[in-house]
Amino acid sequence: MDSQRLGATRADRASTGTRRGGTAVSRLALLLPAGICLLLGLNAGLLLLGGPAPLNSTRLGEAHGLLMTLGFVGALIALERAVAHKAWWAFGAPACLAGGAILAVLPIPGWPGRTALALGTVVALLTYRRLWRRSYDPAVAVQSLGAALAVGAALQWAGGVPIPALVPWLTGFLVLTITGERMELARVPLDTADGRTHDTEAVTTCVVLASAVVIGTPWPAVGQIAFGLALVLLAVRFAARDVAWHTVRATGLPRFAAACMLAGYAWLAVSGVLWMVPDTGGMLYDAAVHAIFLGFVMSMILAHAPVILPAVLRRQLPYTPGFWVVAALLHGSLLIRIAADLAGLEVFRTLGGRLGVIALLALVVTAFWMSVTASRGTPNRGTAKEVVGNEAAGKAGGQNP
Repeated sequence: MDSQRLGATRADRASTGTRRGGTAVSRLALLLPAGICLLLGLNAGLLLLGGPAPLNSTRLGEAHGLLMTLGFVGALIALERAVAHKAWWAFGAPACLAGGAILAVLPIPGWPGRTALALGTVVALLTYRRLWRRSYDPAVAVQSLGAALAVGAALQWAGGVPIPALVPWLTGFLVLTITGERMELARVPLDTADGRTHDTEAVTTCVVLASAVVIGTPWPAVGQIAFGLALVLLAVRFAARDVAWHTVRATGLPRFAAACMLAGYAWLAVSGVLWMVPDTGGMLYDAAVHAIFLGFVMSMILAHAPVILPAVLRRQLPYTPGFWVVAALLHGSLLIRIAADLAGLEVFRTLGGRLGVIALLALVVTAFWMSVTASRGTPNRGTAKEVVGNEAAGKAGGQNP
């Protein structure tokens, strides 16, 4: 599939959806468990910060990472891919991922949740296999590599490996999946030889990151440094070539999305640096992990929400300046938290963490309200087509991830 057709396909799918692959109601039914995982994960985050929370459970705190990575983000990505596939079995991935994460925090034996999560990651990987056979796209190869890390994490957890040891695997899954999506969405026609060179560089960088994750399992000290270096390398390499440098000069949604993407790359580099520093008290670990999840992952989700939500529910997500408030709260809370981690100020670390929870809740409320109040199928100033179209126009300089 050529890159111009790919961009148009993604934009059209995001704006109008597809008639197959389940109705909007059935997709919403699968989206709700992912939303529950987000709420449970935020609750778990409050517990880990030592403050009051609506639910008080030891299992919630232990499963915080799984709820946010596989139960929420993983299920959301798998649902978007299932909609694109139009195959009934692909919807098993988001169902098992979100359902397994919820089962993991219930007062029942642990094996049902562990089994469901492992099954969900395997089904998600199989959906990428089908995509690869259809187009042989390097972007799909990168996303498949991320899905393979998710399978590795889920299988290890099912085998009794503690969650803290799986953080690099879960982090690698998120980073590679999002960078692969970024490659796919931002690509426009280039000279064939030049395009292949850029694709080769991108895939090589991502393979280095995945290799660092695997190396870190038998050799944690070496793997920690290699993983941090790989994160910095990936952030610098992708940020330098991303079309966001051009679209950030636009207006409305394209400018907002570009700003979020560039901020995400910056946080990814910060996390890589923090990852390489020896940590004895756990504060740098906290800073490194949240720099990736809040700074990179959630910033990228905020930037691409007008693509993801319409693709899943076939409802527009109009742009509103209120998204800037959400982004400011998200990045401001993260700055407070990381500064407090580095300075060893527990009070401000807690403050930053709680503000981060508020930021994510504000994102959900804003996206839900704008989607509900939008007229279905009515053109608006902030559609996915506009984002992709502005990225294509910005590619005139020849910068391709």
